Amino acid sequence: MTSPTYQQMIFVNLAVNDLDASKKFFTELGYSINPQFSDDNAASVVISDTIVAMLLTKGFYSTFTKKEIADATKTSGVLIALSAESRAKVDELVDKAIAAGGTPAGETQDHGFMYGRSFDDLDGHTWEVVWMDPATIQG
Repeated sequence: MTSPTYQQMIFVNLAVNDLDASKKFFTELGYSINPQFSDDNAASVVISDTIVAMLLTKGFYSTFTKKEIADATKTSGVLIALSAESRAKVDELVDKAIAAGGTPAGETQDHGFMYGRSFDDLDGHTWEVVWMDPATIQG
């Protein structure tokens, strides 16, 4: 008997100013909160089976690092990129983010075989949403 194939996961840990507002923002994008890994200091946002965003209060985040916590509205330390299944899904997610209080980040990128838009969440973290033509990826 063979064991199921292991799928590596990614947990993106983000410092947030207002945990409740951030939870509301991400649920308005269509993501769910996993209560098993959420409390007054953290919220586990399930993006997919293999991607989880851990929203951490700044006080809790600071227990994991000795470094100063960046103000993502002023500096950029990471760009978080998510794939989308179509151009329409790119627009749908980014439009939801903006309607929920996020702000547009950068210009729309349209290269024919690849299309992307981006937004900053409530704390200034930049999220890029990208579609690539499957024929281009495979070919």
